[in-house]
Amino acid sequence: MKARHLIFLFVLALPLAACGGNAGTEPSHEESAGGHAESGHDTGHGDEAEAGTVIEAAIAEASGIRVAPAGPGVIADEHEVQGLLTPVEGRIAKVTARFPGPIRRLAANVGDRVVAGQALAVIESNLSLTNYTVTSPIAGVVLERNAAVGAVAGEGMPLFEVADLSSLWVDLHVFGFDAQHITAGVPVTVTRLSDGANAQTRLERVLPSTATASQSTVARATIANDDGLWRPGSAVRARIAVAHSEAALVVPLSALQTDEGNRDVVYVRAGDRYEERPVTLDRRDARHVEVTAGLRAGEQVVVEQSFLVKADIGKSAAEHEH
Repeated sequence: MKARHLIFLFVLALPLAACGGNAGTEPSHEESAGGHAESGHDTGHGDEAEAGTVIEAAIAEASGIRVAPAGPGVIADEHEVQGLLTPVEGRIAKVTARFPGPIRRLAANVGDRVVAGQALAVIESNLSLTNYTVTSPIAGVVLERNAAVGAVAGEGMPLFEVADLSSLWVDLHVFGFDAQHITAGVPVTVTRLSDGANAQTRLERVLPSTATASQSTVARATIANDDGLWRPGSAVRARIAVAHSEAALVVPLSALQTDEGNRDVVYVRAGDRYEERPVTLDRRDARHVEVTAGLRAGEQVVVEQSFLVKADIGKSAAEHEH
């Protein structure tokens, strides 16, 4: 991101100079008609004209500035909760010794992936004085190893714990009044705290009992874990969408900035010109916000790198004042 900012500032300096940013030069016809660094462009959205700037298409592209048309959308009524990843019940196997005797060989360590029938250990039976092999009953990952070569394994002694982690339960803790609005089947977005990765799923059930320690209601979902990066025992954050409502005009939250007067603004592109537009907002969720005034459907709104446009408008305004 730092490199992108440097590129943006360097290439943006070229059109600034070309558009008459240097002191002592006569303003061009383009500048007097609404070129770079002009504020006061009347958009018909209020009595006061709003600030704007000109950024050539190639510079905008190189700087990562992206636009999208404003239009209708859906605002979700979401509840943000915390949760914990756990192995799915019935997908954990305890591997034990069948007969007592010394452990002669171990063939798996914690973290190893194994397949069903794969040898995990060799034990010499005290009964027959012959070796027998202990194998994994399921495919999965070795979570525990409670054995050492040379130690004596008792009959039924747990040696390994193997779990199929290709999918995991997400146990979400819902508190108080929120629990009354959450039912099985609603969409859930689960976020991994380590890197912000998301997984989409649905609530499978709301457990009838209360978690004793937290006095919360537990809502359970399942997520796929094909890459193995979701780890049992890890804390996660989740958004449970309990309802959705239509909105006539929405923009992504990434489009929003605030101006010097602390007004909510977006930046609208028309050709190479970007105009700051104050907007009135209403409902929002984790991704979008409803716009009730200041913007028309179909207008091209900056949805990525809007802060770069804000910075250029501020820089242009400062140069214009001098």
